[in-house]
Amino acid sequence: MTSKNNGLSAALVSNLQDVLSKRKGVNDGSAEEPPPSTSDSVDVAAKEEESDDSRPIVLVTNGDGIDSPGLVSLVEALVCEGLYNVHVCAPQTDKSASSHSMTPGETIAASSVNIKGATAFEVSGTPVDCISLGLSGALFAWSKPILVISGINQGSSCGHQMFYSGAVAGAREALISGVPSLSISLNWKKDESQENDFKDAVGVCLPLINATIRDIEKGVFPKDCSLNIEIPTSPSSNKGFKVTKQSIWRQSPSWQAVSANRHPGAGNFMSNQQSLGAQLAQLGRDASAAGAARRFTTQKKSIVEIESVGVAGKTESRVKKYFRLEFVAKEQEHTDDDLDIKALEDGFVSVTPLSLLPNIDSETQAAASEGICKYLNADQ
Repeated sequence: MTSKNNGLSAALVSNLQDVLSKRKGVNDGSAEEPPPSTSDSVDVAAKEEESDDSRPIVLVTNGDGIDSPGLVSLVEALVCEGLYNVHVCAPQTDKSASSHSMTPGETIAASSVNIKGATAFEVSGTPVDCISLGLSGALFAWSKPILVISGINQGSSCGHQMFYSGAVAGAREALISGVPSLSISLNWKKDESQENDFKDAVGVCLPLINATIRDIEKGVFPKDCSLNIEIPTSPSSNKGFKVTKQSIWRQSPSWQAVSANRHPGAGNFMSNQQSLGAQLAQLGRDASAAGAARRFTTQKKSIVEIESVGVAGKTESRVKKYFRLEFVAKEQEHTDDDLDIKALEDGFVSVTPLSLLPNIDSETQAAASEGICKYLNADQ
């Protein structure tokens, strides 16, 4: 594995190779067994104080929901590594395409979830809510993790899809809070991808996660920067890593007229892998909110109609239509090999540095952040 072939510097490649050699030892049975998981407790703060775990803390979230196979596979792998104190704070349900939305002024529920070897909470909010809450000190006893990982997301977040992606937003919120972060997505394709692909995707990105944490500990990880990692559709046959620039690609929004008023989540409500109790609770909350909205609308409408009748003796005629939004893959040619979508389509693992600094290209971004040059292609 060389810098020229995969787009990473010699230093990072050395880290990756070192991590891979250690993983080989684990597969051969020569490495030590990971420590046994601790028992679950409602009082998470007390549990953490008693365990006195000195390992680096990694916080995991995503956009697809806490039961999604991408997050489950990633957390299981991080726990099995035995190198980190793994915490999870992820949305209770699918919050894909929620972007950087938050839920101010409303009560957010955080419920403990049993994930072996990890401390986990499902949150009735967005990925940004999860990271903001997780880093606030109100939920966990520690001050901040060494790294936030958002993923593994089902579907590409390349190009302008980053602006929609809840997974990328979770990593961005960590960056805003001064915590290094990665967002990870798998280029999922309908009728082609399988759930097992997430386990292969974990095997691809885990060495990069380990190398990132090592660089953070050494103080050489690029500051003011988050990395968006895009894994190709067939992760196990990828062609290596390539550092890329954000493209302007996005899926095309398609609004379809529908004949009845359906709950926005009705199409995939039962597909979410959550308990029946959680489904009923969510349905009850939605019904309560809808009822309150109807009462408010009815009161407001009655007042308007009474005033209208008093003045003109006419009632207002209103038309209501129903639509559903879906995203459709858009075929287009990408000629620049440095773009994220082009690298992904060519079978590379795309690694795109993202910054909070406005209106800068990748070269200026590299100069503005100490250490980021090591993540750029040596030929640039």
